[in-house]
Amino acid sequence: MKINKQIVPLIAVIILLSCIMISGCGKKEKMVTPPVPEVAVVTVQPRQVLTTTELAGRTSSNLIAEVRPQVGGIIQRRLFTEGSDVRAGQPLFQIDPAIYQAAVSNASAALARSEANLSALQLRADRMRELLAEKAVSKQDYDDASAALKQTQADIQYGKANLETARINLKYTTITAPISGRIGRSGVTEGALVTAHQPLALATIQKLDPMYVDVTQSTTDILKLRRKLQEGQLSSNGKNQQQVQLLLDDGSEYPFKGKLQFQDVTVDPTTGSVVLRIVFPNPKGILLPGMFVRAIIQEGVHKNAILVPQQAVSRDPKGNPLTLTVDKDGKVRQKPLTLDRAIGSEWLVSSGLEPGDKVIVEGMLKVKPGIPVKAVPFDAGEKSSGKTENAKPAKTK
Repeated sequence: MKINKQIVPLIAVIILLSCIMISGCGKKEKMVTPPVPEVAVVTVQPRQVLTTTELAGRTSSNLIAEVRPQVGGIIQRRLFTEGSDVRAGQPLFQIDPAIYQAAVSNASAALARSEANLSALQLRADRMRELLAEKAVSKQDYDDASAALKQTQADIQYGKANLETARINLKYTTITAPISGRIGRSGVTEGALVTAHQPLALATIQKLDPMYVDVTQSTTDILKLRRKLQEGQLSSNGKNQQQVQLLLDDGSEYPFKGKLQFQDVTVDPTTGSVVLRIVFPNPKGILLPGMFVRAIIQEGVHKNAILVPQQAVSRDPKGNPLTLTVDKDGKVRQKPLTLDRAIGSEWLVSSGLEPGDKVIVEGMLKVKPGIPVKAVPFDAGEKSSGKTENAKPAKTK
């Protein structure tokens, strides 16, 4: 029987592979145990922290005066530089005083005429009184003389009042600053006709030191804060409780501290919030009316606060916060959390953790609940000092 020479090499390869497979089947497979994953943990310990809330608002002047004329006339001169600081009583505008000077002269002349008649009428009334006693004149003549004297005396008082009014109106032709502060742009130019108590202000003066900052806070947050204070979860920060920090629109911190002045007693029915007024010193003129700012108001001191790094908190598909911990048996457990707010790089936890819990900070992606892990301390670097420079409300469960 002849065998094809091309088939011989193929048969040899098949026999060789079969031998290799038979020899491999005779060896026992070695079971490889996967290594226990290593995770970094922080041990939860209660700490004392100062909690704050950040509220948006706008600045406003503590004094505002709109300059309006008290007499009418033509503006002759503007006596101030727009945008400059002015003092109370400083002349700002000059109205043409000609007609008011004439009114003063007219009132003065009328008063002098009445005073000139007074002496003659006084002597006549005295003479009539003597003659009436001797029955040399009638009672009617005496009454006429006495009435003329009283009429002249009344004319003198009326003339004095008219003269004073004319002098006041003449004084009003020089429009002065009612308060000290910074004056804005002029609303009129030289040659403009103005009237007494017109609706258009000639200029506006605002006192910029100190400055007011009005912010709004919801009644819900106010009630929560009061409840925490009543239940002892928060305590007052003593003399510093009323101090307020301010963040400017560019994110920088205002260099001076403010003081909470009052809380309005009326709730806005459309927003359900109340206005809080804060007073800030403004010696350098950094704050200007109408600026958008954010005020950081102290709520109180939380003496037994539970804080965890933000990277240790994740969310479930519904958005609820949760974290992974290592129990006493060295196994991973998943715990739902209720968060209060962010404090620096940490979360303030309202519920879900207890002192002594080991929270996984690093290695969460390579573990799942129920598996054993090796816990090592987490190197936190610089820990939070507890200052709530930018405390933001958290999305809680």
